[in-house]
Formats: sequence, C-alpha cells, structure tokens
Amino acid sequence: MSRTETQNVPAKARATSHHAEDELHGGSRKLALTGLFMAMAVSMIAMTVVGTSMPIITADLGATQTQLTWVVTATMLASAISTPIWGKLADLTNKKLLVQLSLVIFTVGSMLAGISQEPNELILFRVIQGLGAGGLGALIQIVIADIVSPLERGKLMGIMGAIMAVGTVGGPLLGGWITDAFGWRWNFYVAVPIAIAAIVMLQLTLHLHTEKRKVKIDYWGALLISIGFSSILIWVTLAGTEAAVEAGRSPFAWASWQTGAMVGGGLLALVLAVIVELRVEEPLIPMTLFKNRTFTMAVIASIAVGLGMMGTSVFLGQYMQLARGKTPTESGLLTIPMMAGLLITSTVLGQVISRTGKWKRYMVVGSFVLALGLFMMGQLRYDTSFWYVGVSMFVLGAGVGACMQNLVLVVQNTVDPRELGAASSSVNFFRTIGGTAGMSAMTAILVFQLGDFMKTGMSTLGEKIQAFFQNQGVDPHGIAACIEDGTIQVNDGGMAIPALESGQIPKLAEICEPVRTVIEEAYGHAIGDIFLYASPIAIVAIIAIIFLPNIPLGRMSNAEKLAAQQAAEQIDPASL
Repeated sequence: MSRTETQNVPAKARATSHHAEDELHGGSRKLALTGLFMAMAVSMIAMTVVGTSMPIITADLGATQTQLTWVVTATMLASAISTPIWGKLADLTNKKLLVQLSLVIFTVGSMLAGISQEPNELILFRVIQGLGAGGLGALIQIVIADIVSPLERGKLMGIMGAIMAVGTVGGPLLGGWITDAFGWRWNFYVAVPIAIAAIVMLQLTLHLHTEKRKVKIDYWGALLISIGFSSILIWVTLAGTEAAVEAGRSPFAWASWQTGAMVGGGLLALVLAVIVELRVEEPLIPMTLFKNRTFTMAVIASIAVGLGMMGTSVFLGQYMQLARGKTPTESGLLTIPMMAGLLITSTVLGQVISRTGKWKRYMVVGSFVLALGLFMMGQLRYDTSFWYVGVSMFVLGAGVGACMQNLVLVVQNTVDPRELGAASSSVNFFRTIGGTAGMSAMTAILVFQLGDFMKTGMSTLGEKIQAFFQNQGVDPHGIAACIEDGTIQVNDGGMAIPALESGQIPKLAEICEPVRTVIEEAYGHAIGDIFLYASPIAIVAIIAIIFLPNIPLGRMSNAEKLAAQQAAEQIDPASL
C-alpha cells in the first residue's frame, strides 16, 4: 500500500488492511502463487494436449466434422456457463476449497475422456472437463487479485500469459508425440500427476481470509443463461442451407421450424435471465456491473479476443493435418510461431505495465495487431508458403497476448471488491462465449464451404487421375485399389468419396494421392476463408478498447481494499 493511499484510510481501516496484507507475504505468497500457476498449467496442458490429435481422435471414433467441433465446443460451453457460478461462489465462500474442487472435477473429466468409445461419450466427458476448467480459469485470477495489487498484478498476468503460451505450445507437441508413440488415449492422463501436486501445494500454502456471507445460489439465472446460450450455439452449428440439408450435411435449414424454436426459445430464455438477474439478491451476473464503462467495454472486447484465440486453436490443427498432410507432432511444431507471439507480448507487456502503470496504449496497438493477424490468416491455402503461415500466426498470437489477460486486469482494477469474483468471471464468461459462438459459426461456414470446394475438386478428379497415370513412377494400382475398396465410387455422375459425403473426418493416410489432393485443397481454402470472415470481428475489439477509461492501476490488493472498506463502514462519521 502506498503512503498516499495509507494516509487516506482511517486508522482502524489501516490496521485491518495490514492484517489482510499479512495473511500471505514473502515466501508464503510465492509458494501459493506457484500452486496457483501449477493449477493453471494443468488446465492448459490437459485442454491443449489433444489439439493436434483431435483429427485422429475423431476419425478413429468415426466422428463427423460437426462432432469434431462439438468435442471442443461442448468443453468451452460448459466452461463458459460454469464460470460465473464459480465466480459468484468465490464472492460468497472459501476460494481455496473451490480451486481444489475445480481441479478434481477437471481431472476426473480428463480421465473419463480417455476411455471414450464413441464421439458422444467423448463430448459428454469433455463437458465435465469444461465444468472444472471454468472454475480454474476464473478462480485463479480471483485468488491472485485477492493477494496482489493491480500494479503488481500486471507482471503476474504476463506470467499467466506465458504459462498459456508454453502450455499451448508444449501441449500440442506433447500430445502429438504421445499420439504417435502410445496412442491418443494417453493424452487425457498426462496432467493427472501435476493436478495432484497442485492440490497438495495449495492445501499447504494457500491461506485466505473468507468473509462470512450467506450463500445464495442463483439457480434460475444459471439455468436460463445455460438454456439461452446453448440453444443459440447449437442452432448455429446444426442449421444450414437447403442444399446442405439435401446433401445430408445439415439436419435442418436456416428457415425452418427448428430454427424458430431454437432461436426464439434461446432469446426468450436470455430475456428471462436478465429479469431474474435484476430481481435476485445474489445475481450470477450482476446487471449493475454494466453501469461500469470499463466492465462493459472489456466484455465487448473479450468476445472478439475469444474468437481469435479459441478459433485458431481448433482450426489450425485441422489446417496442418488435413490441408498440409502433417502428423500431429509436426502440426504442434508448426504452430509454435503463434504461441511465440503470445508469449513475448504477454510477458514483456506484463513487466512494462507493472513498472509504468500504463496499459491502454499497448492494448490499443494489440487490438490492431489482432485484426491484422486474422486478415493475414484469411489468405491461407493448401499450398501457402510456410514462412507466410508462420508470420501470420506470430502476428495473431501477439495481438491476443497484448489484450487477453489485461482485459481482466483493468476490470479488477475498477470494480467493487465485493463483486471481484462476479466481475472477473463475467469477463472470462463472455470471452469463452464469444469464442464458442465464433467457433460454431466458423464450423457452419467450414462445413458449407467444404461441400462446395469438394464438389468442384471431384469434378476435375478424372483429369488429375489421368495425369497421375501418365507420370512415370506413379503406380496406378493405388487408385485402382481405392476404387476396389470403396474409397472412390464411380457412377454415371462421375466419382464420389462416400466417407466425405457422410461428413466424417478423412484419414488422409488411407486415401490415394489424387483424392488426397482434392481434400487438401478443399480444407486449405475453406479454413483460410473462415479466418477471413472472422477478421471484421476484431474491429469491434478495437473500438471497445479505445473507449476503455484510462484509469491508473491501484496499489492495494483486493483483500486490502475490502478490509479498508469494511473498517470504514464501521466508523461513525461523527467521530471523524
């Protein structure tokens, strides 16, 4: 606490504030922070270790493109919906116990996912993972805010960004190696020892003061918010054009009774959720927070940043393996530039913000870099030079690293200390919802684009096969074998690939060369297009960050501010 701030707080408040500050300091605080960072590492590794292996996992389980996306989307949706619940509980009860509980839930979900036998089982167990991940994502930031001031927190946010970057790089690399060496199921067990160590470390080192408040869970708010967002996101993923419905790529059309039911029902549930949140005593997402301009602008920006961060994590793995024919290990190595950009900007800017107290200029520049990165990624094709792919990923990662964690920091700096948990978790909630909604929309576009590009590619397949026949050294029996085993079907309408028409993720290693080229061209073009279509969303982040109030970072931790506020409320104004 600075001298100026100390002088402005009454003596009783200062005494209480110093008591809060002394709960964790020096070596004890460092050990507690280490435990928290280990918990975060568990979440990052377990979530990212399957990234590069997902095409192989879903192909092995016989999943469709839509199911592949929902293996990821279901986790994110469960994480998003549970995040405000964890955050509200953090305002009402024991934060340490909540962190440990979320670790246990996450670990159990991971282990169950490893024994999945079919796509729907995997999706269900990934939902359990998401429930735990929602707690870890929100609670770790809340606990850090409780023991560290906003000014010091800048460099810790940088460390968290670095953990995210290392986890996002190391996870896919580790997952690719595990998949190639032992099989994909072992990916889900790799974080278990770290999770156990983190639980023990937190039990021994993390000691927090918990304000005694009556726990009142907003069950109706949680239910209505879950129904509202889930209905709309599922609709975005499943709906399609009439042609897509006829081809079997979508179960119902955009203009259909299913659309009316899901969209109408979802919007109605969200309207009712707002009414509930305005009336209940302990709302899950306090509507009063939106009166705070910093909170509102940060939420809007977080939606766009979530799209940039989470969309790339899913579709880059598909691009590397399905458009470039790389193995899971190679795919992980090739995504290092993006994580390098995120690592460098988050750590360097975290240090700079803590030393100078200035944050806005860096976030504004970062939002422009994010938009540029998405536009550059929009130019990807199946034969794009890898140096261009690497530069594009680095730029996108730098933009995400400059904005993501700092949006939570500026919100924590301005909200009432009693609402820190709800405010922090709400920013994470909307970021995850933005990423989930973006992924659902991007998947819908990808499925539609793939159908068109695949149809165009198949129309010229006969010419490509003839060209392969004419080239010396190319064995035409490979193509004959593809026709013989049913990979290619020849009929009056030309040639078709039944596995692709069913919507399943192809195993490129089992497909003959000319057909493989058609698939790679289709995936490369379609994935590039969805990044291009997503780039205008970054303009929303630019505008929102520009309108963030440039409030200096404070020097008191949340526990200190809360203690000072409580003591000040107990003082008789007449005695001052």
